[in-house]
Amino acid sequence: MTTALITGSTAGIGAAFARRLAADGHNLVLVARDTKRLREQATELHDRHGIEAKVLTADLATDDGIETVAARLGDRRAPVDLLVNNAGFGNKGRYLDVPMADELKMLKVHCEAVLRLTGAAAEAMRERGRGGVVNVASVAAFVPRGTYGASKAWVVQFTQGAALDLAGSGVRLMALAPGFVRTEFHERAGMGTDNIPNWMWLDADKLVAAALLDLARGKSLSIPDVRYKALMGLAKIAPRAVLGGFTSKTGRKYGPR
Repeated sequence: MTTALITGSTAGIGAAFARRLAADGHNLVLVARDTKRLREQATELHDRHGIEAKVLTADLATDDGIETVAARLGDRRAPVDLLVNNAGFGNKGRYLDVPMADELKMLKVHCEAVLRLTGAAAEAMRERGRGGVVNVASVAAFVPRGTYGASKAWVVQFTQGAALDLAGSGVRLMALAPGFVRTEFHERAGMGTDNIPNWMWLDADKLVAAALLDLARGKSLSIPDVRYKALMGLAKIAPRAVLGGFTSKTGRKYGPR
């Protein structure tokens, strides 16, 4: 049986990855900050699917937390075959309204942790000649929309660049760029969602199924829904000034309250 390690596994997209991978027969290493929720999740997945689910408590906004997970990824005695870098969050407020410490914390989780954990996993995977990494980004990566979007743009560019560098090694890297997904993400960030149109919402389980299919196909970028593929196609041809004004207005309408 293969093993998958998922960061931010207790909610949202991370939990959907855990459910799907457990159902497919993968053993799991579940990573999050809340030990109690991790243990409850591990027990449920073990009892339902008969897989082995290990708990690893770590805060990826800290060096100690990143090092703890990197060490597990680098353990050659218990190899990890798939890494899902899903941990992340958003800050409430526009640039300069958010404390710099909170901005730096987000960059630590979205960028530094992704870089270091991908490196730890990919190095061990390259030695074995197989493995995969999914780095969860966002469609916000493709529009000019604040620090969150900038951090996710970094995830996309880093992942696609690293995928090219590792081509032919047996290690597949893919950035996953979802749109609005019904999770705890917006509630935790204090963002209002009542007036987001229903057509913009994605189902986390369907999103994960599409993402895993794209990974198997060897894609380095997955936008797992035709609606968002169309929107991102329009974003590529729209003038940046017009796009920036639109995304700023949309962010105020659909974003933090």
